[in-house]
Amino acid sequence: MIRFLTRFRDNEDGATAIEYGLIIALIFLVILSALTAFGGTSSGIFNAAMDTLRAAMGG
Repeated sequence: MIRFLTRFRDNEDGATAIEYGLIIALIFLVILSALTAFGGTSSGIFNAAMDTLRAAMGG
């Protein structure tokens, strides 16, 4: 039993998985923040491009 607990304490595989999970979560938050901040601007640009295409197509 002591040997199992020692191996469990020294095992770092779970810590590495948690670290990768935290890194992925931070990247997700940065992307989400950027989309939220620039969402209105990009929507306006997209709408202007679509209006230009509609006008060019005669519609």
